[in-house]
Amino acid sequence: MGALTLARAALICATLGLFLAPWHGLQDGFSELASWPRDSAAPLVALLLDGSRWWLWPVALLLALAAPALLRGRAGGGLAWIGAGLVLAVFGAGYAIGLNGLNWSWLAPLLGAPPPQPSLGWGALLVLAGGIGLFAAGQAARGRFGADAFVAFLVCGCGFLLVLFVFLPLVNMLSAALYEDGRLAPAAFGARLVAPEAWSLACLSTHAGCGVVWNTLLLATLTGVISTLLGLGFALLAVRGGVQQSRFGAGAFRAMTILPLITPPFVVSLALIVLFGRTGIVTGFMWDWFDIPRSRWIYGLPGVLLAQILAQAPIAFLLLDGALRAISPSLEEAAATMGARRMRVFRNVTWPLLKPALAAAFLLGFVESLADFGNPLVLGGDFDVLSTRIFFAIAGARHDPGRAAALALLLLALTFGAFALQAWWLGKRRYTTVTGKGDSGLPAALPRGLKFTCAAVVWPWMIFTALVYGIILVGGFVHDIGRGDMSFTWRHLGTGFEIDWFDGAPAFLGSAWDSLFTTIQVAAVSAPLTAGLGILLAWLIARQNFPGRRGLEFMTMLSFAIPGTVVGVSYIMAFNVPPVELTGTALILVICFVFRNLPVGVRGGIAALAQIDRSLDEASATMGAGAFTTLRRVVLPLLRPAIVTALAYSFVTAMTAVSAVIFLVSARHNLATVYIVGRVEAGEMALAIAYSTVLIVIMLAVVLGIEKLVGRARLGRGSAPPIRAGA
Repeated sequence: MGALTLARAALICATLGLFLAPWHGLQDGFSELASWPRDSAAPLVALLLDGSRWWLWPVALLLALAAPALLRGRAGGGLAWIGAGLVLAVFGAGYAIGLNGLNWSWLAPLLGAPPPQPSLGWGALLVLAGGIGLFAAGQAARGRFGADAFVAFLVCGCGFLLVLFVFLPLVNMLSAALYEDGRLAPAAFGARLVAPEAWSLACLSTHAGCGVVWNTLLLATLTGVISTLLGLGFALLAVRGGVQQSRFGAGAFRAMTILPLITPPFVVSLALIVLFGRTGIVTGFMWDWFDIPRSRWIYGLPGVLLAQILAQAPIAFLLLDGALRAISPSLEEAAATMGARRMRVFRNVTWPLLKPALAAAFLLGFVESLADFGNPLVLGGDFDVLSTRIFFAIAGARHDPGRAAALALLLLALTFGAFALQAWWLGKRRYTTVTGKGDSGLPAALPRGLKFTCAAVVWPWMIFTALVYGIILVGGFVHDIGRGDMSFTWRHLGTGFEIDWFDGAPAFLGSAWDSLFTTIQVAAVSAPLTAGLGILLAWLIARQNFPGRRGLEFMTMLSFAIPGTVVGVSYIMAFNVPPVELTGTALILVICFVFRNLPVGVRGGIAALAQIDRSLDEASATMGAGAFTTLRRVVLPLLRPAIVTALAYSFVTAMTAVSAVIFLVSARHNLATVYIVGRVEAGEMALAIAYSTVLIVIMLAVVLGIEKLVGRARLGRGSAPPIRAGA
């Protein structure tokens, strides 16, 4: 694509936004088009002519400035200034003048007292897209981005989206901590950061609880350590203990890795309450048979920790399983040949090479624990953590956005601290074991003592996990599993998913249908957008050289480091008022899912591109193909597995997410996970479990269908038994 072609397309797009599309009301969707081109659906040209938006004349003038050169077939570097001016003019006016008139009082001598200005609309969106296109065309005309207008537009467009939907919401939320009652108050900010609710150590000397920062750190550390050790035990048995060579062991381990991925994050908490709550099955059994008094021990640190370990141990297993399979067996064979016993081979060869994977597994468990909202909400009791405190600071009786922003800043600091600690622990050492040389070795067997220890921990945990998920699958189809009435019933499923027929057409009467349909629609829309944008960004980062490439990569990964609760708070603060007002719409849910899950698509695309030789791109360019043709006809067909994997992950995550979107749902656009949380709070545990079972079945069908479509990678060096070092 040439710079002139892009510039002309951008000018047409911006002109449509100026003359045809409604300038305001993006949050209203297309419902306002009935009054077009008047009232709230008026395009910008009508608003300029009647004088109600006189401060936006620079937008029309800039477009008029670009038109003559493009009509004569010239695309110069000056287009970059025009495009940047359009973007700044639209957003500058939107932030300067809001629903209450002038927001920036220092502009009063220039603008006077302008009338209120609502949110931007589809016309503004088209003008912004045109401005970005003109800016990219101008940069390409100057020789930037390899003089390829397609690459320039992708970089500029993706950068704009990342700034708007990742960086600005975060900055907006954090800046809210500096304000009190609408005024800048640094002292209040400092007081919020050091408040006793965050840092108190009263639990060490009294019966009062500790601050939420210490509670959060303790919970995250325990979750990270225990889930990593459990995952390591599973991985050692699977790879070096011969478990997956048996059909039963392979099936059990496979089920364990799939179930937590497709289970809503707080559903395990419901099963734990049914088992260990005050009227739970195990609690009642212990009281009847051993006279052990009923208690509420499950509500607090033990219960939340147990739920998080059940969710995170399988993820740690997946990471460590892959790392163990990637260790070159020739290193272990060399140690065994030199007379080293099994335990010494494991301690001096295998264990050090697992260090990066162990760090990654701990980091993932730690960060996911920090971000977890559903389990602490259901099982936390008096044990508060940062995610739940942030929620109640926004949604509680005392609405305090400044306090929520300060707590979110502390949560973000803990997350970045964990990333920094991992980088420091790994240092700059190299852990490469797979090279271009052939490797026909076989992995060393586990030492007998270590194998017995792993089995003694892993198999009881596997049985306990099966019991928990069995409760989830059965609990929605019995009258009252929590009180021992195990007679079968469809009542709970009927309450949520009743269907009747009127005049030959189905009527969805159940209370859960609306949230399920909304969830599926939002997931179906956001998943392809996430996969597509992620693959495009991966291709830009891995295959193109341009200024700011590292900055673009950092922006894509920033949303992974931000806990879901922080994302939700930042979105509700950033998009609740003009110039971009999206709260209460389905669009904000889609945008949240796209940019929340984007890092997975990017990293998966980069990993897949690393296996595709650059010579294919170079051959395409040598034959005269541009970047767009190379991407479409060479790269994308080879990235099919990565694309489908990103699709599956994005769909499943959108179906099960709760922490980020619980702030963003509305009565009109509710989601399945938020509905389930509401049923739990209302005491309708059986209905919540029944709904969770429906979600699990839907997602299992999606995951298995995609696996059938794409196939599973089969990693391994052979089917021969493991080598045995000296006893």
